[in-house]
Amino acid sequence: MIITRTFEILLFILPVLIGVAFFTLVERKVLAGMQRRVGPNVVGFLGFLQPFADAAKLLLKESNLPFAANRWLFILAPIISFLTSLMGWIIIPTPHGALMDINLGTSYFLAVSSLGVFGIIIAGWSSNSRYAFLGALRSAAQMISYEVSVGLILMNTLLAVGSLNLSKITEFQKDVWLILPFFPLFLLFFISSLAETNRPPFDLPEAEGELVAGYNVEYSAVSFALFFVGEYLNIILTSTISIIFFWGASLPPSPYYCHKLYILFCPSIILLSMPGSFSGHTIGMLFAIITQAGVYSSGALIYTY
Repeated sequence: MIITRTFEILLFILPVLIGVAFFTLVERKVLAGMQRRVGPNVVGFLGFLQPFADAAKLLLKESNLPFAANRWLFILAPIISFLTSLMGWIIIPTPHGALMDINLGTSYFLAVSSLGVFGIIIAGWSSNSRYAFLGALRSAAQMISYEVSVGLILMNTLLAVGSLNLSKITEFQKDVWLILPFFPLFLLFFISSLAETNRPPFDLPEAEGELVAGYNVEYSAVSFALFFVGEYLNIILTSTISIIFFWGASLPPSPYYCHKLYILFCPSIILLSMPGSFSGHTIGMLFAIITQAGVYSSGALIYTY
């Protein structure tokens, strides 16, 4: 029983990790096309093996531990960030069922997404670097603030569905996708997702001109790879959640199922193309958007109720 369950988890997690590898390639290809560059095209056919070359480089490099850093917390922080990113995937419904189909799936998603802040805070504090600590504070403030708006936005769809179970939310959309009656909320959710995943123009925690690289400035090799993979796991997970709540994805196979699989990648591609589309915002502009999103989503919540 334990071996079978472990095998099921590996079959679910490994494609997600491989998808993360190729999403980095897609991002570099998309940005290269937007900026009239070639992009990766050397390793493998048209550069398709570039993610594996990058992974091998990071795994084979020597890990450097800053002299003044807190050793154990410094090592623990990327592990926390990576594991919390993986934990959110076990409730995602598929045509073959979810790994853990619970009635409080939405609450579980919001709780797990909030746990990722701890890895970032620990990374910034344990590095004993002012740049890393300021980046961690920015990231924590941004993620916690936008979790409020994401929660308020999702509450509107939950009131319409009457369940926190992700499978029941998708089944509710057999006739009409919730993006049609809740299109303004979908736009707010998309903007909040950009900030939640630290994508431009909300990449303030990783402002290269101010903080060098943000909370992970002291990390390298495997520890940096864990932060990097965790960030892209959150991007794909957030895109998947948006499809579940607004596009009715993961329904049983139907003539439209392939189209829904195609739609799944659209929010992810848009999230990846943001660095080449917009310049960064200031802190003041960022929290002004938070306030507007909270006001609009609260108004919609009152109207729905």
